[in-house]
Amino acid sequence: MGRLKQLLPLGEKPLILHCLDMLIAAGIEEITVVLGPDHEKVEMAIAGYPVKVVINEMPGSDMAESIRAGFTAADVHSTGLLICLSDHPMVTADTVKALMAAHLTDPSKVIIPVYGGRTGHPSLFPAAALKEIFCKGNLREIISEDPDRVKWIDVPDEGIVIDIDTEEDYESAIRKNREVLYGKGP
Repeated sequence: MGRLKQLLPLGEKPLILHCLDMLIAAGIEEITVVLGPDHEKVEMAIAGYPVKVVINEMPGSDMAESIRAGFTAADVHSTGLLICLSDHPMVTADTVKALMAAHLTDPSKVIIPVYGGRTGHPSLFPAAALKEIFCKGNLREIISEDPDRVKWIDVPDEGIVIDIDTEEDYESAIRKNREVLYGKGP
């Protein structure tokens, strides 16, 4: 989009704070934020939040490189890692709680939420499966290599499929956020 998506305002706060507030409300105790080379402004925005910051120093790298950076900073005793993207700011805490509950009952599965037949984010990966990111290209390869280890869970949360990648996506998210806060109107 030509600007730091994490800092785009949605309502009264930037996208990244929507994401962090939701994770905290869901009870996530260890949060690692992976930032790119232009990290200073985002770090200022999240100052005071109970998070660990890791910098992905590879400009233009893909999400897999950020996941590698975040994974190496995670607690070695973690059984699973939630991959949560700040450009999905409307995910609810209840969705994250559902993913965590599914992980507790089936800790060897990759847990992916589904809304209206569409998959979305965040996804919860068992730590053992996520280690494969160091020898595979990306998360899709990990999933496609062994589809039997994926557990799809239906959630009543449209936020998992609201992805802000374009100006049009952003404008749509602003409208949806207003609807959530103020109703659909006349």
